[in-house]
Amino acid sequence: MFTKFFNLDTDKQDRIINASIKEFAQKGYDKASTNEIVKEAEISKGILFHYFKNKKQLFLFLFDYCIQVITEDFYKKVDLSETDFFKRIRAAIIIKMDLLTKYPDIFKFIEGAYMDDSANIKGEIAQKVKELNEINFGKVYEGIDLSKFRDDIDIQKILKIITWTFEKLSEEELNKAKLLPNHEVDYSAIQLEAEEYFQLLTKVFYK
Repeated sequence: MFTKFFNLDTDKQDRIINASIKEFAQKGYDKASTNEIVKEAEISKGILFHYFKNKKQLFLFLFDYCIQVITEDFYKKVDLSETDFFKRIRAAIIIKMDLLTKYPDIFKFIEGAYMDDSANIKGEIAQKVKELNEINFGKVYEGIDLSKFRDDIDIQKILKIITWTFEKLSEEELNKAKLLPNHEVDYSAIQLEAEEYFQLLTKVFYK
């Protein structure tokens, strides 16, 4: 769909993407201005809408783009040969913290998209997040050593409980961030709380 955009020279692509990420991350979907985006990117509004037919399409493109950048880098770093489930998840969280340092603007945009209540994009983002969770949890679980889990509990139920636990943890932190003036997510707090759950869940579900 965006072949024409990706045929642009890299510098112009980067200017459009970076200006758009900055504007949406700072102001949210409804208050973001395409006038500010084209001014920052040093292009005309006609050029922007030649590649993206409206603000909504631009926003959804950026969400997919940002997720792809983070996901590709994440899977280059994560060790899927580690078969211990909790060791793998711990390592994944550390990698995410490193990526947060590497891509602060992209993470700020993604966080904003997750928390954005605009009726124009909320439904589409929720669906994308659901699909991403299903794909990524499937990859993270792939090849884990199931023999370490207790035999007297259905393994699929164990994995669902673990999945729901960390999904809820993320959801709670995002809801807390919504109430803060700067909407900053406290990833250090998430990491500490996640470690507490790791220890508890290991005791409950491992042999």
